[in-house]
Amino acid sequence: MNKIINKYRGTFPILVILLIVVTFFSIRYGAVAISLEEIISSFKKYFSDPESMDLTERIFMEIRLPRAILCIFVGASLAVGGTLLQALFRNPIVEPGLIGTSCGAAFGAALYFALGASFGFTVGKWTLPLAACLGALLSTGMVFFLSQSRNNGKSSIVALLLTGIAINALFLSGVGFLSYIARDPQARSIVFWNLGTLSGANWTSVLIVGISTVGTILISLRYAKHLNALMIGEEEAQFLGVNIKSLKWKVLLINVIMVAVATAFVGVISFVGLIVPHLMRIINGSDNRHLIRNSALLGGILLCVADLISRMVLRPAELPIGIVTSVVGVPIFIFLLQRKNYFF
Repeated sequence: MNKIINKYRGTFPILVILLIVVTFFSIRYGAVAISLEEIISSFKKYFSDPESMDLTERIFMEIRLPRAILCIFVGASLAVGGTLLQALFRNPIVEPGLIGTSCGAAFGAALYFALGASFGFTVGKWTLPLAACLGALLSTGMVFFLSQSRNNGKSSIVALLLTGIAINALFLSGVGFLSYIARDPQARSIVFWNLGTLSGANWTSVLIVGISTVGTILISLRYAKHLNALMIGEEEAQFLGVNIKSLKWKVLLINVIMVAVATAFVGVISFVGLIVPHLMRIINGSDNRHLIRNSALLGGILLCVADLISRMVLRPAELPIGIVTSVVGVPIFIFLLQRKNYFF
């Protein structure tokens, strides 16, 4: 028991240190390399005399730094979203994209891009996240309800995944239709958004996604013990006092909020919510009290690395980050599929 406790305690500080190191490289390197002296100078001038900042210092404070912080929050949201769903459905191949959350968010955002301006639908800086959340809630709710079996209203994993595939296809066709009827600027926004990009990061998006990420992760930690009980079976969890129906709805709602808000600002980024929980279970096991926290850190680390790659490969241009995560995520996922142990 002491060895297990020490193992959990040792992983967390290592991940924190790795996150700090990766973030440091992320804010230093890109199309323009920024020295440590310029970073220190940027902070000093930003808080004392912002008007005296030169171009490089402005790039750091207004583009590079918010992008790195947003990357951490988004990676944490996607990773924890995958962790929650895999624990809820007790299956290691479930992730937000498979149950329609990401495609629903993409449809909501595309609807806003294509028709929002025409109908004057706007609530300020919250418009895009709200549209994505509504789309994600609609798609996830459709998957959950349509996959209900006749066996006491429970969803089988096969029914859930097959329904998810169908709903994903439906909403992707909706995104394609909106791209077709949209004008050129709106159509380009939809296309680039669906490939995933952090190029639009700013302090407003950092604030919104940060509040969503931190808030939903703290709430999800409250249900970690309930998810642990659920891992041994629904009937057993009920004997332990877990309200299964209420737990499912609460976890699904938490997942929809964290994934939809993150997706609204950076587009569709695949594989993070799928492979991060796998990797953390290899390292730490399946205790959700530690898995949720550590997955958030590892998700931030991996997405920061992917973002750094996307900015360095074709600089001064950049690859959409969704392409990088897919290229890196596919071989990792195939490797994990070859393992005999599925952790559940």
